[in-house]
Amino acid sequence: MTALHPKPEKNRPAVMADVARLAGVSHQTVSRVVHDSPDVSTETRERVQAAIRQLDYHPNSVAQALATGRSKTLGVVSFDTTLYGPASTLLGIEQAAHDAGYAVSISSLRSLKRGTVLAAIQQLRDQGVDGVAVIAPVRAGVDALRHVRPDFAVVAVEAGPDASIPVATVDQVAGAAAATRHLLNLGHGTVWHLAGPTDWKEAEERIEGWRSVLRAAEAPVPGVLRGDWTPRSGYEVGERLLGIPELTAVFVANDQMALGLLRRLHEAGREVPRDLSVVGFDDIPEAAYFTPPLTTVRQDFTELGRRCLHILLARIEREAGPTHVVVPPELVVRESTGPVPSN
Repeated sequence: MTALHPKPEKNRPAVMADVARLAGVSHQTVSRVVHDSPDVSTETRERVQAAIRQLDYHPNSVAQALATGRSKTLGVVSFDTTLYGPASTLLGIEQAAHDAGYAVSISSLRSLKRGTVLAAIQQLRDQGVDGVAVIAPVRAGVDALRHVRPDFAVVAVEAGPDASIPVATVDQVAGAAAATRHLLNLGHGTVWHLAGPTDWKEAEERIEGWRSVLRAAEAPVPGVLRGDWTPRSGYEVGERLLGIPELTAVFVANDQMALGLLRRLHEAGREVPRDLSVVGFDDIPEAAYFTPPLTTVRQDFTELGRRCLHILLARIEREAGPTHVVVPPELVVRESTGPVPSN
C-alpha cells in the first residue's frame, strides 16, 4: 500500500489532486470513489477513502454541478409551517432528501397564491436546485400549480387527487371515513363534524370521508361546523355543540381543535367519553397525553416525504414513474371514544 503523506500546505483546503497524489491514483479514480462508482477495486477504494479522511477532503459541489448538471440540492416551497401538518410534511421531505444525499433549500410563503408560488419556484430554480416540491394544502396553491412550466421537475404534496402535476398525498378521505365508522360502530346514531377552513383541500376531503360513511349507513348527516385549525376555534365551536341535546359523538378535523373542544366540554361538566366521544386527526405528539388520551387519525409524514422524493427524483432524471401516490392513514384508538351513553 502506498504510504500516506502529510496534508497540503496549511490553510489551503484539500482538492481532488491532493487526494489522488496521496493515494497514488489518478484523479479520475478519486472521482469514481466520491461518486460511489462500482468500477473501483476494494483495495483502491479503501486507499482513496483513507486519503480523503486524512486530508479532510470535501468535494467541490460547484464543480460537481458543472460536471454532472446536477446540484444535489432540492427546493421546497412551504406554507404556514407553524401548523403541525405542513411542518411535519416539510420535515418528512427534508429527512428523505438527506437520506438520498440531497441538500434542501426552503422557501416559506405567507400565502399560497399563483404569483407567490410561481415566483418561489423560479427563485429556487435560479439558485440551481434540481427540482422542487410544493407543499400545497390550500386551494389557491393547487390552482397555482396549473401554471407550472412543464420543462422543470416539480411535485406537489398534499394537493389532493386533482392536482395538475405529480402529487404525493395522504388519503384524507379514508382517514375521515375510518374515524366516522369507528364512532358509528360504537353505537352512535350519527356523528357531528368540526371541519377546517373552507380553502383547505384536506378539510374538504375529510368532510367528504365523514359524509360518505354517514350516507352509506343511512345515518343523519348534520350540518358542518367550521374552525380554523386552532384550539381556540375548537373551544368556541364547543359552545355551540353543547346546545345540541342529541349530540353523542364528534369527529374533529385536527387534534388542536379537538384539544379546545375537550377543554370546553370539561368546563361544562361533560365527561369524555361517558357523555360524548371525540376523535381528532393528525396524531400530534401531545395527543396521547390529552385528558383523556385522544383517539385520532395518524398521518405517516415520513413515508409521505419518501414517496414525494421518489416521484421528484424520477422527474429529475426524466424516468418513467408514478404521478400520483397515496399514503394510507391509520386510526389510533385511545380513551376519548366509547359506546353511546345508555341514558
